[in-house]
Amino acid sequence: MPKILLLIGGRWMTANMPSTISSANFCACRKPCKLTRGKRWRSIMPVFSSNLWLSSARSCRGSRWRWMKRFCAALHRRRQPTGDLWYSLPKSSALVEDMPQKLSKEHRSLSLAEQAGEHAEALLRQLMTIYDVKTLVAELVSVGEQHWSAAILKRVAALGRAAERLRPQEVAHLATLLPSPPAHHPHYGFRFIDLFAGIGGIRSGFEAIGGQCVFTSEWNKHAVRTYKANWYCDPQQHRFNEDIRDITLSQRSDVSDEEAARHIRESIPQHDVLLAGFPCQPFSLAGVSKKNAMGRAHGFACETQGTLFFDVVRIIAARQPAIFVLENVKNLKSHDQGRTFRIIMQTLDELGYEVADAGHTGPDDPKVIDGRHFLPQHRERIVLVGFRRDLQLHAGFTLRDIAAQYPAVRPTFGELLEPTVDAKFILTPVLWKYLYRYARKHQARGNGFGYGLVDPANPHSVARTLSARYYKDGAEILVDRGWDRPLGEKHFDDPLNQQRRPRRLTPRECARLMGFESPQGARFRIPVSDTQAYRQFGNSVVVPVFAAVAKLLAPRIAQAVARREADDNDGGCSR
Repeated sequence: MPKILLLIGGRWMTANMPSTISSANFCACRKPCKLTRGKRWRSIMPVFSSNLWLSSARSCRGSRWRWMKRFCAALHRRRQPTGDLWYSLPKSSALVEDMPQKLSKEHRSLSLAEQAGEHAEALLRQLMTIYDVKTLVAELVSVGEQHWSAAILKRVAALGRAAERLRPQEVAHLATLLPSPPAHHPHYGFRFIDLFAGIGGIRSGFEAIGGQCVFTSEWNKHAVRTYKANWYCDPQQHRFNEDIRDITLSQRSDVSDEEAARHIRESIPQHDVLLAGFPCQPFSLAGVSKKNAMGRAHGFACETQGTLFFDVVRIIAARQPAIFVLENVKNLKSHDQGRTFRIIMQTLDELGYEVADAGHTGPDDPKVIDGRHFLPQHRERIVLVGFRRDLQLHAGFTLRDIAAQYPAVRPTFGELLEPTVDAKFILTPVLWKYLYRYARKHQARGNGFGYGLVDPANPHSVARTLSARYYKDGAEILVDRGWDRPLGEKHFDDPLNQQRRPRRLTPRECARLMGFESPQGARFRIPVSDTQAYRQFGNSVVVPVFAAVAKLLAPRIAQAVARREADDNDGGCSR
């Protein structure tokens, strides 16, 4: 950092020069002068050298400006060169007697102002990557301190003027738009990483039992925005990655397995638990049907996503976490006549891991968990929990015990709905007629294709599976608003009945149906458009399911941490 260096009465006085003051603030005439920018006076002193300056505060007003102006004038009148770079004043100068105290006070003030300015700049930069300008302007206007518009905010961000423009109350309010650290911060019980994280559905439960996320990987830029809006990422101990292949180097044929493993160990911190909901599309029924129709490969033959499981394998092999939790669609078991699932289980076994309930393959497989036990949505997912064999943590663990975590009273579908919604969520007459006729046509053929109408007044109603395509028409989960079916069969266009057309869920209702929030709890932040929100919730997991898995694993995670710490204390190799 540049220094102020003065010789006052035969004694050297030094102070740090804030980085906010640059050489552009000084003239080269070797005389004191003043510049006017707007209505602000700025004191300008001769440039002693490229890194030795004397200056007042960045913007001086009132008594501070008058004092510095007098000092500058005195220094210019009575300077006594003692070298090419230094200037001195006689000790008898009354103006200089309290110079050290004034400089010290001035620079304490500058230091605090500089820190506050840097914080405001960093905060605005971070928020601009999460929220759109319209949202941020609305938040700033709600504070009521000064006028804001989209153009003003964009200009402030582009020119780096947040420190000058934002007032303390506005900075404090903007800070509330970022997630707070968990209650147990910084006293974490274990460390975990979150691969193919989406919007953090799996992370939630493991953070709730005391875990610290030290690495996150998610490639979708919109999902990253939602993730960062809701989950605390320690700037010192957390790393965010977009493309996991940049870590595993799986796209580079010129990299050996040993080099890739070394790069993984350098890039991903040590952790006790690995979480991964690797991409569903290559193994889902909808994805397979679509790719078959298009003549495209799917599953492990799909080079774009199918091989991402092997990126997970590379990370497990290189880092060897004590426990992993993998999630995928139920169809993973039957994909390619069961060959895909056999390859996965064989690979995990060769890595030295015991997968819970590995021997169960029938219809009552405990690895397949339905979200309807926690929330009113039928959503089956396969959960693979693996324990490192040499740690002997797996004995007696079964996912059948998750039944003990079922809520005593499951929320009803109606309880998750908002009391009032925008009319835009009601189906248009044209779309409703199309869905209605489409369903009738397939019913006549004897199959179940069609819309899913859910009665919110029925406490036993269970919705179909929310999918990533929900944004298109909302057909799989429609909220019944009193549509008269017999009347619809006779006279579909009846005006009164048309007023009771069903509606789709709002994004916030989707968040509740997936367990990211409850009507009485803290609100889940949704910084993206409705379309992106529907995609994100449709691709996510039922949060309480993995919160229950985390609770089942908590005692075994504690054992793994105790063994790791004992290993570290004994001088063992950290993995």
